[in-house]
Amino acid sequence: MLAALTGLGLSTAAGLNAYIPLLVVGLLANFTDYVRLPQEFAWLSNGWVLGIIGVLLLAEIVLDKVPVVDSVNDMIQTVVRPASGGVVFSATEAAARLDGSSWMSHNPWVGWALGIGIALAVHVMKTTARPVVNATTAGVGAPVVSTMEDAGSLGMSLIAIFLPLLVVIAVAALALFAWWALRKVRRRRALRRSPA
Repeated sequence: MLAALTGLGLSTAAGLNAYIPLLVVGLLANFTDYVRLPQEFAWLSNGWVLGIIGVLLLAEIVLDKVPVVDSVNDMIQTVVRPASGGVVFSATEAAARLDGSSWMSHNPWVGWALGIGIALAVHVMKTTARPVVNATTAGVGAPVVSTMEDAGSLGMSLIAIFLPLLVVIAVAALALFAWWALRKVRRRRALRRSPA
């Protein structure tokens, strides 16, 4: 169960930023005993892979702060973020197989499907909200929201690994925040469209 919560948290984080959970998992697997990757995911802790992920993360951080460019980046990330979610969820479930879960060893596609689905849902929510934020703040909100998303991705990744029981609370808080933000945006739109 803890592995599933870790996978849920990491794939949620991947929906916000594809590279942060990959980098966190890879670095922790490489330098600590907190994350033990099975053989089929050992590539994730390779120094070259971590370097490439780091460069892609820096590019993502910069591009996601620029209005309009962030929307183009989000279109590209429609493939990358769900794939990242599938990798981190599967690596976590694969780690659970090492602990003796026979069901997951016979159904490895489940971890991939769950990770892809969760990351895609979070990504769609982010991609839908970002143009609205840019339009309602004349682009000023893009770097602020992007920084919050990056911090959320890092925080969720660390919670998923070190305190997986808190993942449920963190995901619920994220969903509540998204619901509140969406309602606020809809109200603003309704006020702008209504006759003065």
